Amino acid sequence: MMFSIKENQYIAYKIEKLLLELKHPEMPNEKPDFYLRVEGKESWSFADIKPNWKFGIDNPPTVNPFNEVARDIIGGCDEKKNR
Repeated sequence: MMFSIKENQYIAYKIEKLLLELKHPEMPNEKPDFYLRVEGKESWSFADIKPNWKFGIDNPPTVNPFNEVARDIIGGCDEKKNR
């Protein structure tokens, strides 16, 4: 995973919000299902973004310890500021 868990959750939140705001007649009114593949600049660098509601106790998100630490060091996204 290219992003930290918080960054993945933030991206998924924004995508879900955007999809629901479109109010397209073929979209559900809640919990839209989507899959976004983000390719990094290296062949081994990528992220698969899925809706936050798909994760739970029995199905936790994938953790990359390096990205969790890197987010804290380089600053990552500010979820509260950007909502």
